[in-house]
Amino acid sequence: MTSDGRRSAVESRTQAGKESRRGPSRVLVLPQALTVKHLSELVDQSPIDVIKQLMRSGIMVSMNEVIDHEVATLVTQAFGIKTKVADASDLGKHLSSEEAGSETDEGSVSRPPVVTILGHVDHGKTSLLDAVRKAHVADAEVGGITQHIGAYQIEHLGHKMTFLDTPGHAAFTAIRSRGARVTDIAVLVVAADDGLMPQTIEAINHAKAAEVPIIIAINKMDLPGADPERVKRQLSEHNLLVEDWGGEIISVGVSARTGSGLDELLENIQVLSEISELKANPDKPAAGVIIETRLDRRRGPTSTVLVQGGTLKIGDLVVAGSVWGKVRAMNNDLGEPVKELGPSQPGEVLGFSTLPEAGDLFAVVATEREARTIATDQERQNSAKQSQGRALTLEEVVKQIDIGDVKELNLVLKADVQGSAEAVRQSLEQLTDDEAKVRILHSGVGAINESDVLLASASLAIVIGFNVGAEPGVDRVAERMGVELRHYNIIYRLIEDVELALHGILEPTYTDVVVARAEVREVFPARRGVQIAGCRVLDGRITRGAAVRVIRGTTAMVESTITSLRHFREEVNDANAGTECGILLQGFNEFETGDVIEAHRQERSQR
Repeated sequence: MTSDGRRSAVESRTQAGKESRRGPSRVLVLPQALTVKHLSELVDQSPIDVIKQLMRSGIMVSMNEVIDHEVATLVTQAFGIKTKVADASDLGKHLSSEEAGSETDEGSVSRPPVVTILGHVDHGKTSLLDAVRKAHVADAEVGGITQHIGAYQIEHLGHKMTFLDTPGHAAFTAIRSRGARVTDIAVLVVAADDGLMPQTIEAINHAKAAEVPIIIAINKMDLPGADPERVKRQLSEHNLLVEDWGGEIISVGVSARTGSGLDELLENIQVLSEISELKANPDKPAAGVIIETRLDRRRGPTSTVLVQGGTLKIGDLVVAGSVWGKVRAMNNDLGEPVKELGPSQPGEVLGFSTLPEAGDLFAVVATEREARTIATDQERQNSAKQSQGRALTLEEVVKQIDIGDVKELNLVLKADVQGSAEAVRQSLEQLTDDEAKVRILHSGVGAINESDVLLASASLAIVIGFNVGAEPGVDRVAERMGVELRHYNIIYRLIEDVELALHGILEPTYTDVVVARAEVREVFPARRGVQIAGCRVLDGRITRGAAVRVIRGTTAMVESTITSLRHFREEVNDANAGTECGILLQGFNEFETGDVIEAHRQERSQR
């Protein structure tokens, strides 16, 4: 969307009420979730009027309560306003991360590829990049291990390439979980003397989930214990068949210490980028991604950015998530002051009012008013999302399969032992359906961790634990990110649930919860053979109309409902623990002293 288009969208929202009175001649764009107060502002009505309209539809809400777009539509229809649902925020419309770096208009030119280095700790990721840059990045790191995300640009035989050095696949996925497609090529670093390790396998799964081309860099080829053939065999076990073995995955043997194989690696990266035809228009206003942020005591909020499209210049007004500012100064990846950053170029930017979040999309806007409006809207939507959550459950996937929105059921699988993980994975991958299939993004051993939740959030997946729990705090992270964790200890129930989901017939399960118990102390005969149970409430609170069962010994005699509840001669609505009462049941007149009346209800629960 152009700057003029975004400005028109903002102005049209402020004029919602005026146009609504002239009839449904426009379409109001509703966010996925919003508060009642925000909705009243959009339709130019008082919050009280909106609440009244919702009450007429049988919905009781407060002014600051979050509602979804379906509920909001009930209000807009009553005021004669046509609506549609926004797929993204105004900033998101202005910048589609995937489109920013792959434009095809007349002004587009080839841009450098963005390459992410992934792999197991201590397999030489930073040392390899260090050798490529002919610098000494690793020497400055604590313990020689990368502690932050770095973005660097090099030139090889006249071709520029941008490298992202990450502390691991979790950061790579955290950025992608915010909707940012940053990486064009993933270089997987594997130590030739060590082979595939748990983090290597996770990195493979994260790169596959991101659907980016993969190049294998088999590092430490200079060591005596180097065995590249073992590495290639292990890769084949994870469906990565290298060219030497008849596959399509490029693999290069390298040594970060001696520099051997680096030129071949860079040449293959360049060839892969040419095949991908990466393009961007440098003449447009800049758009890109925040790579990392930090608070500098002297310079204030400082952000490392990667420009994906357009050109970022000093003086530009920039919005990143719910933060905005004016670019005061910029440095390139070498720390040199620059006046502009072009497509695929990383740099350091000063000027944001506060620190944006790593992974936030940023875009240049025309006016300060527009920047402030977009940032405010984004903050409101973030708050609404946190209140409501994405909550992708297996039942929700079924609904999406039914309407054709989902073709794959993405799963992250964790099990107690490797044998169980393999057995469950094989069983799940055999399940097929005409409309959907199972896709295991990652399977591993051990408790469900935050990395699993990040991957699931980025890929709209469900996390399944087989005979394992979750690490401390992971449940809260999953709830905040709207990721469903499902736990099983019987394999056939796990398989059954997934199979039913693929067939679109998964039904929610319900748990029977006992809410109160009363013991029959005496039986009183009433007219026409009716019996009244004189009871004492043992625990909970019994209510008139509650569903109950009569327990005699260990046997459930009957399921019924309470038709009359009395305290002495007075009819009451409920009776608390310790209270004596008389109970009359629907269709049951065979009480005995010592019977227990259990009041219960059905609560929806995970299968």
